[in-house]
Amino acid sequence: MSKIAELRAAGRKGRAEAWSHMRRREALEGFLFISPWIIGFLAFTLGPMLASLSFSFSYYRIQRPPQWVGLDNYRYAFLQDRLFWLSLRRTSTWVLFTVPLGVTGSLLAALLLNQGTVGTSAWRLFFFLPSLTPIVAAALLWSWMLQPEVGIINTTLAHLFGIKGPPWLGSVEWALPSLLLISLWTSIGSNRMLIFLAGLQSIPQEMYEAADIDGANPVQKTLYITFPLITPSVFFNLVLGVIAAFRVFGMAYVATKGGPAYATYFYALHLYEQAFGSYDMGYGSTLAWIFFAIVLMLTLVQISLSRRWVYYEAQIT
Repeated sequence: MSKIAELRAAGRKGRAEAWSHMRRREALEGFLFISPWIIGFLAFTLGPMLASLSFSFSYYRIQRPPQWVGLDNYRYAFLQDRLFWLSLRRTSTWVLFTVPLGVTGSLLAALLLNQGTVGTSAWRLFFFLPSLTPIVAAALLWSWMLQPEVGIINTTLAHLFGIKGPPWLGSVEWALPSLLLISLWTSIGSNRMLIFLAGLQSIPQEMYEAADIDGANPVQKTLYITFPLITPSVFFNLVLGVIAAFRVFGMAYVATKGGPAYATYFYALHLYEQAFGSYDMGYGSTLAWIFFAIVLMLTLVQISLSRRWVYYEAQIT
């Protein structure tokens, strides 16, 4: 019996060693497959991020080596740079308008396209096409349409209604609303709408049927079934919407260059001008890390508040 036990123990040990060898081989193969991504992440993402963090504490212009200055760049940003606070206010105003209007517009579009009426596929294509337009092309197209003298918008207002249109992008009062119009045109039917549409189509129809049996009206079904079950989609789009709104750059750079009179001078424009206009990479890196801290803080606040209003199907049922 002892000999048989020894053979069985040896067999178990051999199988364990073979299994361990196979696991190590699979792990090595896995690392080999993802090694291009790891190398790319270290070389083109993590490395530049750490370098910019170091530069943010340095006085660094392209022509000269960086010189360590500690927190001087941060003190200058918060205490002396007037354009820092101006650009932050412009960007905050942009976020406060574009995110609620964009998310609401995308949700309404998704609700409209979820009705299953005739021609729904064509309407989905119609809503989605503007989001495929490159932001530079969209800015140039709308700059021509909003041209005060020969633009199609002001020409139509004058011929049909006898109204003289405003200067739009050339006006301090109208420049920001004009960019808001362009942004909504390109974003309402974008991936945000598709996410809402997917959330709506994932709601079990049995819930609506049960609500019909209980005598619920359309408003009650929307408030107690539709909206609670799409709150994860709303939360996801809010987080991405806030991040995207803070990163606004291309549209303003092409259409207005931040003008007129800094009316559309967003934070990303200020960062770009400092880093690539004035070649002050040290201060540009400082602005980038302040931007990172602001976006991270807002994201964490949204995540913490989401526990109060975001519901999942398992919680409701």
